[in-house]
Amino acid sequence: MKQPPTLDEPPPGGVPPEAVPPEPSAWAPMRRRMFRALWTAQLAANMGTWMQTVGAQWLMGDLGGGPLEVALVQTATTLPVFALVVPAGALGDILDQRRLLLGGQLLMFLGAAGLALVTGAGQATPTLLLLLTALMGVGEAAFCISSFQAIQPELVSKDEIPQAALLNSANGNVARAAGPALGGLLISAAGPAATFGINALSFLGVMIVLYAWRRPATHRPLGSEHVRGAIRAGARYVRRAPEFGAVLGRSGLFMLFAGGLWALLPAIARGPLGMSAGGYGLLLGCVGVGAVAGALALPVVRPRTTTNGLVTVSMVLYAATMAVIGLVDSSLVAALALIVSGLAWVAVLSTLSASAQILLPVWARTRALAYYQLVFMGGQALGGVGWGLVADWFGVQSAFVIAGIGLVLTTVASMRSMPMPAGHIDMEHVQHWPEPESLETPGRNIGPVLVIVEWQVERANAEAFIQAMRPVGQARRRTGATIWGLYEDMDDPTVFLETFTVVSEREHLRQHLERGTKEDQELELRARGLTRSGTAPRVRHLIWAYALDRSEELSDHDGAMTAHDGEVSAHRH
Repeated sequence: MKQPPTLDEPPPGGVPPEAVPPEPSAWAPMRRRMFRALWTAQLAANMGTWMQTVGAQWLMGDLGGGPLEVALVQTATTLPVFALVVPAGALGDILDQRRLLLGGQLLMFLGAAGLALVTGAGQATPTLLLLLTALMGVGEAAFCISSFQAIQPELVSKDEIPQAALLNSANGNVARAAGPALGGLLISAAGPAATFGINALSFLGVMIVLYAWRRPATHRPLGSEHVRGAIRAGARYVRRAPEFGAVLGRSGLFMLFAGGLWALLPAIARGPLGMSAGGYGLLLGCVGVGAVAGALALPVVRPRTTTNGLVTVSMVLYAATMAVIGLVDSSLVAALALIVSGLAWVAVLSTLSASAQILLPVWARTRALAYYQLVFMGGQALGGVGWGLVADWFGVQSAFVIAGIGLVLTTVASMRSMPMPAGHIDMEHVQHWPEPESLETPGRNIGPVLVIVEWQVERANAEAFIQAMRPVGQARRRTGATIWGLYEDMDDPTVFLETFTVVSEREHLRQHLERGTKEDQELELRARGLTRSGTAPRVRHLIWAYALDRSEELSDHDGAMTAHDGEVSAHRH
């Protein structure tokens, strides 16, 4: 049976991985034609987005909005991501990601163009500004964010993923350096409507590159999943992936506090610093300058430290810059602090993003990255509202200091409780289970299916085997098991029965054909190394007896599947 492409295969138009040096340079991904074209188009789009950010926040101030209303501009951008990114991630693993990206770019074009028209006509209101900004957020959330991250391993080799993540972070921050300054100047010269119009045009370049990309079709021997089932599978995977969970936890804590800087910087520029739109643009540009410096420094720093140490130090450094901005009234000191914050920001985000991509298998990458974006953007959206309220109650400068202190405390606490993954985890797809003869291909949508694996274990290895099976059980749950257990024979302590249930025959076949990874294979091999020499485990597949009496297959809807999950649990008890 034909297998889906792995991350080791060279992407179309790129050079073979063996031509890339063993230690990829920071610029190695730029050798890939499609990555280079999309990166360039994204740079133009990101610059347009930052120009629009300055324009929207400044326009809200011109329309009479206070610190809370200005902060709501960030919330309008990020809240749609928080609401829609999970189902969008499931769609990304089911449908063609190239088409989803094209649809998202079109929505963002329409939102920016509409905002340019109503502002140019003098009809802009705070409500209309927030609604059209939210429309752009819908395009970004429902079609772009998770899919854009998920296609990166298709554009570069596996060893280049950290460099690609760093270049993508640098892309956004180069735009952050130039876009706000240009936006501030453009607002002063032509008004906010001009920044919105240029942003609308910037999306066209990305659309052209995506339209020209001839992405190979994804091979799915069992066909596409139903969107609700795909959402459940993604949630199950995230819940049973502790290394990825650590990345989510650190991301959420960071964004909850760090988002205060982006939400409140316009208010502190207008108020304590007494700056114009052009001055505010220059402040944002300082963040971009620091981020570019960070992108150049990280390839040198990263090999000399651990991932956990790099993320922790960068978060504390970012918190210190927030406190400085809140304690001083000097534009020069604030600008210097923002340069440092940009360096820390890109160090945190590129490291978290690269870790998230490396830790995920192909089959679950987009839907799991949706949870990464849910935590990331949700923290930013909630932080925008929360720090806006704090600024209204205690003052904008006090809000910066409080956010900085909170970030330091949570960072130190999470360094031990949620350490970043260390070492190599190989999530390349492999079909390490033989295809079961008792199940039909492409698999009926009936079930549940009960799988029983009988292991013969040397008595001296029993305790070690039990411990080795814990991560195997996690792997079974990640790939589709709803109930898992390991039982020791009371009459013969050398016999262990592993049992797990899967909602349907088709879902269990997905475990066999689509969801295996080298990491899961290695976990099972460790357990097998503790069994009796030469004794292969015996595997049995049983289907719920009442399912065979039904004339119709199970619905793909979660309600039917959930009902049967409950019935299985009741029968087990």
